Amino acid sequence: MQEVRQRAAPLVRLVRRHRDPVVLQALRSAAAASIAYVVALRLSPEALPLTAPLTALLVVQVTLYATLTNGVRRVTAVVAGVVVAIVFSLLVGLTWWSLGLLIVASLGVGHLVRVDEYVPEVAISAMLVLGVTTVGDTAWARVVETLIGAVVGLGCNLLLPPPVWVEEAGESIEGLARRLRQLMLRIGEEAAGRTPAEQAAARLHEARRLDHDIVEVDAALRQAEESLRLNPRVREGLLHRVVLRTGLDTLEICTVVLRVLARSLTDLAKEREPHPLFPPATGEVVERVLSEIADAVVSFAVLVTTHVSLNADAAEARLTAELRQAATTRDKLAQLLLEQLQHDARQWQLHGAVLTEVDRILDELDTEHRSRRLLEELDRNSQEQRERRPWLYRLRARLRIPGRLRRSRAAARRRAD
Repeated sequence: MQEVRQRAAPLVRLVRRHRDPVVLQALRSAAAASIAYVVALRLSPEALPLTAPLTALLVVQVTLYATLTNGVRRVTAVVAGVVVAIVFSLLVGLTWWSLGLLIVASLGVGHLVRVDEYVPEVAISAMLVLGVTTVGDTAWARVVETLIGAVVGLGCNLLLPPPVWVEEAGESIEGLARRLRQLMLRIGEEAAGRTPAEQAAARLHEARRLDHDIVEVDAALRQAEESLRLNPRVREGLLHRVVLRTGLDTLEICTVVLRVLARSLTDLAKEREPHPLFPPATGEVVERVLSEIADAVVSFAVLVTTHVSLNADAAEARLTAELRQAATTRDKLAQLLLEQLQHDARQWQLHGAVLTEVDRILDELDTEHRSRRLLEELDRNSQEQRERRPWLYRLRARLRIPGRLRRSRAAARRRAD
């Protein structure tokens, strides 16, 4: 079996590499641009209709939703630029001062029609059209080539559906949870012994650097959310988006609380130096409770990615057991801190802060808290869409068609149960 795995390893790496967003983007863009150029050669009056492949190159994105939105904005930007150029050709023609005025007017029109990142394309289209003598023919050719590129780019993603990046987002969330776990374990190990203030401060800086990891995971999650939109291969796409988003929010809160805990231990190390942070028995319990919480964080991450995991039931059972054990250890820690307070009341506020921060993490990881948050987010999405498209909800009510949010809410209740 080991020999088979070793022989299959290069093939597995090749398949994974072909699913890489950069590789997929390059292949899809090259194919779309080539096809658009061939089609434009037959339909456009221009000898070298490079606008069509350029448009296809800009329109084709990794996700179907991005392709649709970018295609509409791209076509709008080009048409707006052509209209501005035609108006300027009829009024003033091309001079040094009219060129500057043309650019200012085009950029202003681009913001008015809300083409976002394609605002410069309005000015580029206007200059290209105004810079030729036969404005009418060139304007018509540019519009035709833009439409060809947009249609070909959209067709490439419809015929070759882009992948759903939920698995990659789930892996990113689990990776963040495992890094959080490793930091918790190191903090717990150091809390059980004598910790210099410099070492405690180093752990505080590590906790602060986790913010950069959260930004990277958030980018992967946004890509997964886009891949779920308007994707016919995905059922309950809204539920998947909400589950992943709320899961990342919980891990972000846990990261913030861990940073506060690291700050409390750093202050405690400064106050108690050169003595240990806690008595030996209390330090062992602190290490144990942080170790149990660290394991629960990973189980929580696996649980919120259950749509890409084959061990959903096992992850939920493991999370529940770990939280129960951590709560028991937390109660023992509270008793030890209380006994210590009766003999030595110094630094009582820092000891209390450590216990409070442990409570906050346990509360965030609680399965009932997660279920309530999930249902609240689905209700919020339902309210937002109802306010944005009230006519759609009235039509569904008349036809008695179950809405997507209603199905997602029912599925969320099944997951919570």
